[in-house]
Amino acid sequence: FCYVMSSGSYDYFQFVQQWPPTNCRVRIKRPCSNPRPLQYFTIHGLWPSNYSNPTMPSNCNGTQFKIQNLFPYLRSRLKMSWPDVESGNDTKFWEGEWNKHGTCSERILNIMQYFQRSQSMWKSHNITEILKNASIVPHPTQTWKYSDIASPIKSATGRTPLLRCKQDKS
Repeated sequence: FCYVMSSGSYDYFQFVQQWPPTNCRVRIKRPCSNPRPLQYFTIHGLWPSNYSNPTMPSNCNGTQFKIQNLFPYLRSRLKMSWPDVESGNDTKFWEGEWNKHGTCSERILNIMQYFQRSQSMWKSHNITEILKNASIVPHPTQTWKYSDIASPIKSATGRTPLLRCKQDKS
């Protein structure tokens, strides 16, 4: 989902969510720490991006992540919305996302605001519920066309999603 921000070295934010079961299935060399991954979309990141340049700014000079920068109530919410489904080390995942992407947004969003904004976007754009309301739920054999998935997301959010699939290696 794109949210246009005109200042800084980027044009908009990509709000990236992931489906944990697929993310875990494609990890052959290092399987996920939780054998039964979460059955709802989780945050992967909030990435400053540009229209004209396919590469996004990353690893900018800025405040380095400290877990103390996040209020305890926000940390508990992020454990639900933005967990590290691969290794289970949520704090390290948040630190990596902030240091790579968040530092580039710091002129507009400080550390606390970056994570608060991500949390509020996750709640207001509940992809799991949007798809469930369109009768798109996990199924062992049912498949859907790209448009079947993109259309209800666009209707609910007013934004055109970009969907990426990962090849199943199992």
